[in-house]
Formats: sequence, C-alpha cells, structure tokens
Amino acid sequence: MSEVQTTSVLSDLLDTLVRCLDAESARRLVNFRVSEKAQKRVSYLAERANEGLLTPAEESEYDAFISASNMIAILKLKAQRALKPNNR
Repeated sequence: MSEVQTTSVLSDLLDTLVRCLDAESARRLVNFRVSEKAQKRVSYLAERANEGLLTPAEESEYDAFISASNMIAILKLKAQRALKPNNR
C-alpha cells in the first residue's frame, strides 16, 4: 500500500472513531495535554537524540512517543472539526 493510501485509510479510520464521540468527549480530547512526567521524559529523549546519544531502547521509546503524539494531534484536529456547529 502506498503512503498516500495508508494516510487516506488512517484518516478514514480516525474520522469514524471521532464520530463515536459525544460533544463532551470531543471537547475533552481537544483539551488533552500530556502529563508533566511524560513531557519531561520526551524532552530528555529529544535532547539525547539531538546529541546522537540514544540507546536502541530509548530510540524505540522516542519513536513510539512521536507516533502517538502525531496520532493524538490528528484526533484532536478531527475532534475540533466535529465540534463546529455545522458538523454536528
């Protein structure tokens, strides 16, 4: 599957997921913020990555955080769009 097809399938999947949310859940998703503990950890990993010092385990952890962050950002944008008056 091409990258464009994968992106389209993922977008469709996340659109379907967001439609399952009621307005309050969508608002809570839009307002979601990562915990201070998680933010400190990712900042530490980012610094080590910039210095070229990540261990293989840290690189895997950092990659997973980036992937999860991207997914959450997309979900938040889709939830914001769903909350607009003409979309509900």
